[in-house]
Amino acid sequence: MARPALEVADVFRARGPHWRREQRGHLSLGQLKVMSAIEQCRHAALGAHSLQCPA
Repeated sequence: MARPALEVADVFRARGPHWRREQRGHLSLGQLKVMSAIEQCRHAALGAHSLQCPA
């Protein structure tokens, strides 16, 4: 399966910092952690990304 042209992680990386500044005080720690985890998805430091269960 081919990677989609645009993913949520791409949007979060491009616009996330600005959006978080605009929403300061309105986001929970949990929401910020989820955004951060999504932004880090697919980075080489985290290894490969699998779209299917290896089992």
